[in-house]
Amino acid sequence: MTAELVRGQNHPLSQARLEIRIAAGTPVLAGATLGDEQGRVHGVEWVVHPGAPTLPGLEVSRQAAADHRLAVDLGAVPEAVHRVHVLLALPGAGGPARFGAVAAPFVAVTGLDGAELAGYTITGLDAESAVVALELYRRQGAWKVRAVGQGYAGGLAELLTDQGLPQAHQLVHDIHEAVARGLARAVPMPPPLTADGDRPRQTATPTPGPDQGSSAAQGAPGAVPPQPLSPYGSQPPSPPPPVPPSGGPASGTPQPTSPYGPQGTPQPGYTPVPADTAAQPPTVGAPIDYSHPRRQDTAPPPPPPAVPPAQPGQPARPVAGDATGWSMEERLYNQVWGMFEDLARSTAAYRSAVDFADSRLEKELDAALADPRHRIGGQGDAAREAARAKQAQLVEQARAAYDRDLGQLTAESEVVEPALPPAYARWDNPVWHGYRVPFEVPMAVRLGDLHLPECAELRIPMLVRLPLERGLWIDSGAAGSLDGSFLDPHELHRLAMDTAVALAARLLAVHPAGDYTLHVIDPAGSGAQALAPLVWSGVLAAPPAIGAAGVADVLARLTQRVDLVQMAVRGGAADSLPPGLDTSEHLLIVNDFPHGFDDRAVTQLRYLADEGPAVGVHLMMVADREEASGYGPLLDPLWRSLMRLTPVPDDHLADPWVGHAWTYEPALVPPGSQVLQQVLAQVAEARTKYT
Repeated sequence: MTAELVRGQNHPLSQARLEIRIAAGTPVLAGATLGDEQGRVHGVEWVVHPGAPTLPGLEVSRQAAADHRLAVDLGAVPEAVHRVHVLLALPGAGGPARFGAVAAPFVAVTGLDGAELAGYTITGLDAESAVVALELYRRQGAWKVRAVGQGYAGGLAELLTDQGLPQAHQLVHDIHEAVARGLARAVPMPPPLTADGDRPRQTATPTPGPDQGSSAAQGAPGAVPPQPLSPYGSQPPSPPPPVPPSGGPASGTPQPTSPYGPQGTPQPGYTPVPADTAAQPPTVGAPIDYSHPRRQDTAPPPPPPAVPPAQPGQPARPVAGDATGWSMEERLYNQVWGMFEDLARSTAAYRSAVDFADSRLEKELDAALADPRHRIGGQGDAAREAARAKQAQLVEQARAAYDRDLGQLTAESEVVEPALPPAYARWDNPVWHGYRVPFEVPMAVRLGDLHLPECAELRIPMLVRLPLERGLWIDSGAAGSLDGSFLDPHELHRLAMDTAVALAARLLAVHPAGDYTLHVIDPAGSGAQALAPLVWSGVLAAPPAIGAAGVADVLARLTQRVDLVQMAVRGGAADSLPPGLDTSEHLLIVNDFPHGFDDRAVTQLRYLADEGPAVGVHLMMVADREEASGYGPLLDPLWRSLMRLTPVPDDHLADPWVGHAWTYEPALVPPGSQVLQQVLAQVAEARTKYT
């Protein structure tokens, strides 16, 4: 029977091997301290936290999450330890700053079989950002649990100082560094749903600004410095003013020969595919409808699709869009995230059951070896065989329950995947063959697929809300594939550029014409082949910037844009922006970092990564972190601010609920498919008509 504790109440513990389960409703970091008889912590080695997640008898999560499972083996705790305090703290990083602003956390002590021994809801918190939730203490050779609920407005530093730790502030800094690294690898959780499903949508009609004109219009008067040889030549004009037929600046300055040939002539091996038709822009002068496109004033949203009746004894057949939301797009988004959470929690339950079976087997084997009667004859062998049979039976039962969950999720995936709109669909989905440039920004975009090792065949779409809250980092560094082989560095870089181009093309395709502007920095021109579809379709704002001068020019213009928008927003004068300022979202692709970057350019890049997303300037880096190791820890905040993606399958991402390591696979265009060229051709045509 579960004991529901109140503050100060204790309860005896009948088991040594336990799990402490935490449900907070918002990401929190969990840890524990080991104390002596007075509860004093003697050093940092007596604290278990995300940066040092294991100590004898204790293991905690490596990242902040809404749910935690702490493994505790009181029999393995050192004899000098008499008290174990379980700690919770808010990570800070853009989330709530006090427990009074979130739901009351719940902490439960369970056995390895999941049976709850004691539970405690931590109430009465307000300005506190750290709290001692529970205390496990040793009394006359037996262990008990006490509900504490002591909060600290000064955070973890005040809590650890109160427990006698002299290095509290330095340790808290290390803990937050570890939490930041964990948050950087976590899939961003969707924001809570509002009552009417409102969400920001961009419907502004941007005015082409000076930074969208020709290179001559942007350059300063005076002598033109020597420019490096560009492997890109010139791309078709987009948007006007047009570039002269020679492909050079309006001034007529002779340009170096391009391997792409004259303007409008594709390089060998690349064939642009003409668009079938392009979406027509809104009629100029038409009446304006000021009503919210998703809000109904007199009636609730239409009900989700009806679920077909199931056969007796069989689960209900899944239906695409069987979730809450004001539109089919929103329902599908919520349904995909529901599948993601269901798979995470089902896998956590399965792994916990297997751990319990293994722990029970180990305990029964130890008991068999300790019994003198089992040392003679076949009784010992029989006891060991019985223990192994019981373990196999428990694992089989857990797997059967897990397989039932997987079967339902697989059936749901089979009906949801074909129904996804282009923003959510894979490139091989037939929905792309009927693609038309949209008039509205979708609520999310697909960055790839996620799966777990127990069910590698079940792929969950990785949907991230728009506009992007963090930049993207396509890691082109040396890495081993999941089968243990190592890829050639040049091949890995090519795959990284293909991934970047596919993601950039998807982001362009899901935005209305003129609502998304794409810039490219390729200092050495090493990405020319991969960038060819973007260059020759005419969807770039300007040809890829090469050399140090090109890097400085692009970064200066985007930094200036961020400064202007920030000043206008902070000053409450958003309507006083310069008339020529481009108000669309901007995406900057950076290849071969840090080649061509001086200290000033690196500082500007960090500034864009930190401040750009809030004002519509986003960053996508294709880089190997080892190549930038010369900057030392200076760039650590840059890497942490970006979401790391890989061009090959890699298990580096974590879910926001239980922290499983999920294998990410990029959303690449199938080999030999022309769908990317078709989509880009439609985007370019729509942009031309729009401008």
